[in-house]
Amino acid sequence: MARRRKKRGWKSWVAVPLMLAAALVAIPLVLVPLYWVVPPVSTLMIGRYVTGQPVTRIWRDLDEISDRLKTAVVLSEDWQFCNHHGVNVAALQTEIDNFLAGRETRGASTITMQVARNLFLTNSRSVVRKAIEVPLAMYIDLVLPKQRIMEIYLNIAEWGPDGEFGVEAGAQAAFGTSAESFPWQRATLMAVTLPNPHVRRPGNPTSGLVRAAGTVEVRVKQFSSSAGCLFDGAPAL
Repeated sequence: MARRRKKRGWKSWVAVPLMLAAALVAIPLVLVPLYWVVPPVSTLMIGRYVTGQPVTRIWRDLDEISDRLKTAVVLSEDWQFCNHHGVNVAALQTEIDNFLAGRETRGASTITMQVARNLFLTNSRSVVRKAIEVPLAMYIDLVLPKQRIMEIYLNIAEWGPDGEFGVEAGAQAAFGTSAESFPWQRATLMAVTLPNPHVRRPGNPTSGLVRAAGTVEVRVKQFSSSAGCLFDGAPAL
């Protein structure tokens, strides 16, 4: 009898983590197709809701967002966005080689990988998170069209230090205007804010931020076709 109880106990210890793993896999499998039509919220937004911190998010459809801003985000964050399948394999391989060699790594995150992280994971840097992020991004790219992926990204990215999520809330906090129409400087300032919205302030930029925005503006005007998958016709640049 004791032997049987011991066996059952061992099986229960294995079954619990397996069930948890299955649930973690099932959640994105079910939710990603749903996000084709349902506006999602990020894990960071949920965390702020739960802890009583302010959250400001005003959803904007992709065609209601400045074409300059969309193009600037692609050229600033992921210039291969229209060409890869959720993951920039060459950049990721370089990062793996750097990691194995003990060199500094940058993450090689694509916009789709950032969407996967924002929707289902945390922002903590770890090899485990990155290993989960890669297949999630590939699944998102398989299920959702590029335009919807970008629409979700622009509406869930953290864009300000006080709970501003999405480009509309970020634009209103920074400039007091809508994200529907931007001059080039504002579009590029918004784009280069994304890596660190708690420090970078597009409405009150440092000289370094202005230089970074200027670099992106030059890049955008040369390679705007890199964002072509976001537009049904010619973008209004």
